[in-house]
Amino acid sequence: MNTPSRTLLTDRPDLSVYWDNHLRDAFEEAAANIYPPMVEASLAHVWMLDDEGILPRERSARLEKGLLELWERITDDRQEYSFDGSVEDPYYFMEQQLAAACGISTSELDVQLARSRNDLDAGAFRMVLRRQILDQADLVLQSAADAAELARRHADALIIGFTHRRPAQPTTIGHVLGGLAEALLSQGRELLDIYAEMNVSPLGSAAFTGSDVPINPQTVADLLGFESTFTSSYEAVAGAEHFMRLAAAQARICATGARFSRVLLEWMTFGWVATPDAYTQGSSIMPQKKNPVVLEHMVSMAGAAAADMSATYANINSGWYEDSNNATTDVQKHLWRASDRVIRFVRMLDGLLNEFTVLRLPDKAEIVRSGATTTSVAEALAVAGVPWRGAHDVVGRLFKSADPTAWSREQVTGALSAGNISTDLADLVLAAGTDPGRILDRPQAGSPGIKAVTATADRATEAARTLAVRAAELRTGIDAARAALLERAQALAAAA
Repeated sequence: MNTPSRTLLTDRPDLSVYWDNHLRDAFEEAAANIYPPMVEASLAHVWMLDDEGILPRERSARLEKGLLELWERITDDRQEYSFDGSVEDPYYFMEQQLAAACGISTSELDVQLARSRNDLDAGAFRMVLRRQILDQADLVLQSAADAAELARRHADALIIGFTHRRPAQPTTIGHVLGGLAEALLSQGRELLDIYAEMNVSPLGSAAFTGSDVPINPQTVADLLGFESTFTSSYEAVAGAEHFMRLAAAQARICATGARFSRVLLEWMTFGWVATPDAYTQGSSIMPQKKNPVVLEHMVSMAGAAAADMSATYANINSGWYEDSNNATTDVQKHLWRASDRVIRFVRMLDGLLNEFTVLRLPDKAEIVRSGATTTSVAEALAVAGVPWRGAHDVVGRLFKSADPTAWSREQVTGALSAGNISTDLADLVLAAGTDPGRILDRPQAGSPGIKAVTATADRATEAARTLAVRAAELRTGIDAARAALLERAQALAAAA
């Protein structure tokens, strides 16, 4: 009898089960993201140690020279991230790489003096996320501006508005897109607000209690472009509020875009707007088909963003309020994976806005037949002095008998008379019931009225521009800090 072979517990026999099934995977997933800001943060840390007179000039200069060599490898795309089993994670990998660059053993390194893996991880992760936040904000604000421009352009494009997937009232494409612009602006503001919370340096908090070494955390924060440094060394390491806020914002961006995608899919199906070829796939069997499957993919992507948000919260929920992998390193992959997804998602959303072309809109009779004008009829009666509920009931009974295109004067007067309403209002009923274009003249702020939609679009355009300028200033700030840091590091390294 043949004995079944034993399933291998490792793919690499040189590694333990834990190292092969977790540490290797975690390293390969994280190193390319976290290693560059770790080197950048180390440049600032060593410069501070030298500036405070904590390290002898010879040792600090040697370290800075080695770190600059690592930085050059990163910027030239020569740095490789291979897990050979000699170190457990990117932090020890950096020490290994630095020692080799300095021509010394790891036992001679000072780079972790008065610093823990805890605060380095927290600081480097914030540095990754703040740039990702700005990347996302740029795209969201660009999409808001593009939606506002489309709203302005199509402020008079009458369509049937839906609630609960049933025809409800007349509206315009511009009205819908003006609303989308406002939603995107809200998300852009939220991202920049999260950036402000993210842009606080935890470096110098060490394991969680700081250090007896007389370091200057503010110097490190300034060198790395952080707006401020921590006020509580405990929260600096144990905190996860900024992670949860970002996870929720990323899920929210995709959720809003997914909802609009479903509406856009129907508009394409109705033939109101064009189905752009670049966003479609053909059918394997039906030659006439042009399927805008990108919209389906976007809905699925929103579901994945929600899942990453749930995973982030689930991990943090299961951790203690202290340094814990559940609330720190184990959430990193969910956040930067969601960031990449948001960027791809919003690029597609904005691409669809840029390809947006109006085709055949529903004519007035089609809108009227859908029943979308009946609320206007009831409101016209109410403005004429008829109690609302009475007006509502009369119009409801009329619509049950026929849509407004088929109402006769006899039907209308009979319905008014049955409701104890003056038959002199028959002309008002017939006019309101057959003219969906009345809504274009509505003066109420925020309504589908042409002037109202234009005002909404103008405000959104200006808000998007202002927020985009702010995002650009923030990016310029951290870029300038990096340039200044490299200049100082080079000056220090020259003393080696």
